[in-house]
Amino acid sequence: MFNQPKGLIPAALSNMGERFGFYVMMAILTLFLMSKFDLDGSQAGALYSVFYCAIYILALVGGVIADKTKNYKGTIIAGLLVMSLGYALLAIPALITTEWIALGALLVIAFGNGLFKGNLQAVVGQLYDDPKWSHKRDSGFQIFYMFINIGGCIAPFVAVWVRNTFVKMQGYAYNADLPGLCNALLADREVNTDLFLEYANQVSQTEVNLSTLREFAQNYLEAFNTGFHYAFSVAIVAMLISLVIFLCFKKQLPTPGAKKAAASGEKSAAEKEEIRQSAKEIKQRIMALMAVFGVVIFFWFSFHQNGLTLTMFAKDYTHLALGNMQLSAEIFQSINPFVVVFLTPIIMWIFSALARRGKEPSTPRKIAIGMGIAAIAYVVMCVASIGLPSQASLAGEPVPAADRVTPWILFSVYFILTVAELFISPLGLSFVSKVAPAHLQGLMQGCWLGATAVGNACLFLGAVMYQSISLSATWSVFAIVCFISMAVMLCMVKWLERVAK
Repeated sequence: MFNQPKGLIPAALSNMGERFGFYVMMAILTLFLMSKFDLDGSQAGALYSVFYCAIYILALVGGVIADKTKNYKGTIIAGLLVMSLGYALLAIPALITTEWIALGALLVIAFGNGLFKGNLQAVVGQLYDDPKWSHKRDSGFQIFYMFINIGGCIAPFVAVWVRNTFVKMQGYAYNADLPGLCNALLADREVNTDLFLEYANQVSQTEVNLSTLREFAQNYLEAFNTGFHYAFSVAIVAMLISLVIFLCFKKQLPTPGAKKAAASGEKSAAEKEEIRQSAKEIKQRIMALMAVFGVVIFFWFSFHQNGLTLTMFAKDYTHLALGNMQLSAEIFQSINPFVVVFLTPIIMWIFSALARRGKEPSTPRKIAIGMGIAAIAYVVMCVASIGLPSQASLAGEPVPAADRVTPWILFSVYFILTVAELFISPLGLSFVSKVAPAHLQGLMQGCWLGATAVGNACLFLGAVMYQSISLSATWSVFAIVCFISMAVMLCMVKWLERVAK
């Protein structure tokens, strides 16, 4: 299939199940933290950043464990089991009573992800060490990336459907602004009572008045937050499906660094590769990888705002309706994986056509182009946000309907960001697997994810800016860092191309 090594599709399907569960959680995580624990955007952003950073930092730990034990497949299986445990903890309403307990459950998920993610990528990279397949490395990782996003297309819809179905079963309808108003009333903060009553009567099957407003707030929050917990439980099923797929097909996958000596005493392919690589060459390879890791930090700092400030923008500033169709703030995150699946074959065809003419850009040059495309997405956000009231000026009140923008703004921004991602993420994985020294495959894949962790550790800055300064100024920061990263990458292209050869 796809004229690729036979182990590629089983690996991609296993990752697809894991990513489905992950995106079910990520689609609703920020709004869950804000609703469940009465957090503002900056506080939720801090927890979100810690978790997202831990995911990728622990991937470095997972890479070291697999490299030391040479048991990549066992590490991957352990990762799926640990993630299942974390999702199970997060799905229990009576257990998750504070944001710190929630963070503990999230860190269990992060550790499982660290054992799984980078090591599966290392295994996929090993498929292309065979000269028969080496020229298909970039396209192989693009296919791998496309498959793992198929589950992500529907994950936000499933998460929202589970939550909203539970809310409906309790006799209410979904309203993105109500959890904030409910929390404010219960905390005895000032609220717009007339607006609150209007919203409450819109979603409730029974009349709500001033005397029953507090009771309504308690009941609505309980229904809304319990719906979130039940949505998290979907991820457990996804992990188990992913585990079954991996166990059924693991014999088709290689083991990076494994000894393959035959009775004749032949050295393994990995050992031969290590002998061929001089100390100077290994140093050059590691330096090149570190340079690329440094650049992509700023992409992930900008791109992963999709689950934080861009989701908050969807809730606060976007008309959540298309014609007669009601939207939820979380579903915009489904655009990213859908576009990955839709565009990957097209981009692969374009690159293939350019390759036949001898004009295909190198992998480092593609990454630079991706940084420029990401900058354009935030330029669009800057323009669309001109004149919108800042969060500081609203003082917790919902944005008036007249000041909300069309959902097509976010549709277009997510589309552009995803095009940028296709130029950076799968090709970055391919670059790492190609350039990494043979005995450091797992570690270098972990370092790629570690660079992502550094970008994710800075995500909270987006939430702080979103809460404190104008929206246009917030988006301009992301545009500027992406443009600067593109320029730096272009300056290093020739050196990176030499090392990759």
